[in-house]
Amino acid sequence: MSKITPLSGFPEWSPANRVVEQYFLDRIRRVFELHGFASIETRAVEPLDTLLSKGETSKEVYLLRRLQAEADEPRGASDAQLGLHFDLTVPFARYVLENAGKLQFPFRRYQIQKVWRGERPQEGRYREFYQCDIDIVDRDTLPAHFEAEIPLVIGDVFAELPLPKATIQVNNRKILEGFYRGLGLTDPMETMRIVDKLDKIGPKGVLAELVAGGVSEAQAKACLALAEISAEDGSFAEEVAKLGVTDPLLDEGLAELVAVVETAGAHSPGLCRAELKIARGLDYYTGTVYETQLAGYERFGSVCSGGRYDNLASSGDDRYPGVGISIGLSRLLGVLFGQNALTASRGVPTCVLIALTAEEDRAAAMRTAASLRARGISVEVSPSAAKFGKQIRYAERRGIPFVWFSGPDGDSVKDIRSGDQVAADAMTWNPPVADLRPTVSGPIV
Repeated sequence: MSKITPLSGFPEWSPANRVVEQYFLDRIRRVFELHGFASIETRAVEPLDTLLSKGETSKEVYLLRRLQAEADEPRGASDAQLGLHFDLTVPFARYVLENAGKLQFPFRRYQIQKVWRGERPQEGRYREFYQCDIDIVDRDTLPAHFEAEIPLVIGDVFAELPLPKATIQVNNRKILEGFYRGLGLTDPMETMRIVDKLDKIGPKGVLAELVAGGVSEAQAKACLALAEISAEDGSFAEEVAKLGVTDPLLDEGLAELVAVVETAGAHSPGLCRAELKIARGLDYYTGTVYETQLAGYERFGSVCSGGRYDNLASSGDDRYPGVGISIGLSRLLGVLFGQNALTASRGVPTCVLIALTAEEDRAAAMRTAASLRARGISVEVSPSAAKFGKQIRYAERRGIPFVWFSGPDGDSVKDIRSGDQVAADAMTWNPPVADLRPTVSGPIV
């Protein structure tokens, strides 16, 4: 066999890390469902014209092409006109349009799937990764209170997980667009795109790029002054007013953001913080936007992002505005795995290893295993009838906490960590709850 060359950006977790990933997936799914979100799954591919119309994504899209595509295939029918989805919001918008007649609105959906993005691989950034999305869409109009609800759901998710304290940073693109218009800027979207680089290139870099694009130095400094405003309550609106810029869209955005921050503060103090530098890179966001940072891991950027979109799911007179947020699960786990901050108590689900005295006892051991499994206990039968010491070491290497022994005087089970051994009956014995399944621990702050 030729030498295997690893592919960067396509994570393949160890069994222990997969235990952690499954633990997170199970709890994320449970919380989403507790909030009434229904699960869907969409196809992995979308037409290129759909993918390329949703912001600056052309460098990120992976094409889908058959190795021996026929040259005479009609344009549009070829696999070359398809790309792997780079997020789950764009496919969801298409799904809503195609199935609107079958859905009940407002429609609350969650979606947990892999996506593919042609980014430069680095710690916590991958080319193939899991996203865990929730969205709420409605027909024609979407009440603003949903924008305040979304971060509360994520707050409940993070409360279920062994994570550092999470802060959801919120802004509203109407504030940015209205402020830039009030300054007299002719291209608010381009200004927004540049200011969104603040954490990457710093204030001097943003100032230089704005001025190079035709913005006056005074206007650029006003943009930076807005970006510096931050608060855990509605006081940020007063700080914006002090900058002396007026615009109806600015006022609308401020009112919406005050409602989001104050609702979050009433239900979950410290969860949300207004950060007026946030814009999000995708063009389809039109209102509230979210980014989430973990305490102590801020340098890795956001692990959960999203926002309000009014025009993404629209066709002709049909319009389905929505708001959603996405947990970048692989990104989040990759960062914490890289810092050795998440661990599983064992890398296998097995709770009990049934030891064999002799190979002819295997049938009886299998019956014991079936009795334990029938009550939800994960069991393996020893791979060989080796000496008991060797079988116990096998269990130790795999992290299996209990070894089951059968003999003429009855059965017993041994906790190989403490050495305690007690009589046991396969029909009634239960392990401690903490040992029934692998547990996960992490950097709670």
